[in-house]
Amino acid sequence: MSQASSLGFGVSGDVASLKQQLVDCIRMLERAEIIDFNGHCSIRLSEDRILINQGNCQRSKLTAADIVVIDMEGRLIEGASNPPLEFHLHTGVYRARKDVKAIVHAHPKWSTYLTMTGRAYQPVFAQGVLPGDAPVLDTPASINTVEMANRLAAVLGDRPSALMKSHGAVTVGASIVEAFVLAVYLEENAQRQYMALQIGEPYVFDGEDRQAAREKLWSASLFQRTWDHYKAKL
Repeated sequence: MSQASSLGFGVSGDVASLKQQLVDCIRMLERAEIIDFNGHCSIRLSEDRILINQGNCQRSKLTAADIVVIDMEGRLIEGASNPPLEFHLHTGVYRARKDVKAIVHAHPKWSTYLTMTGRAYQPVFAQGVLPGDAPVLDTPASINTVEMANRLAAVLGDRPSALMKSHGAVTVGASIVEAFVLAVYLEENAQRQYMALQIGEPYVFDGEDRQAAREKLWSASLFQRTWDHYKAKL
């Protein structure tokens, strides 16, 4: 019997491999300076169980031992330490979005600069289209209560990403690969947008450009290629 089956989780694959995938995701985000000494990622295992990194772990030296299982109330089911204080961010989005299987919450600098100044995220290169409009939660408060989680989930809606004013970003996906890649594209676009604004007004992808980019780039194989590019750097 697989580890996943023995724990009663409705997931494909075993929990050990999902933990390692989560470790790889967080370490790649840390290496890319998208996650810092904080930040957390999760994978939905079932209706009431998720994998998430424990709150007190060192992101740059993360191992599978730092990944814990919690229920939707944040109670520790399996693992050595408690989840991050913002576990509500994850459980709130999972409650609101049955399609979401993985979440990245990070504190990236370039996209956060935009929220500090009230500048809307705008796609200025093709991959930057994929995170969507990235609406902003208009408070820097931590997402550490059910009420705050519900506010964030409402801002996110059915989109793949959202920003939090002077705080950070969240991306969601049908897999941790998807959520990771969207976080990378979001931050890369924000940096390009910021740098272009130092010279003038950047070209922004319009409706036809956006549709063409989605059709060409929203691809499991291209998401995997981006994931593999960053994983090779570990």
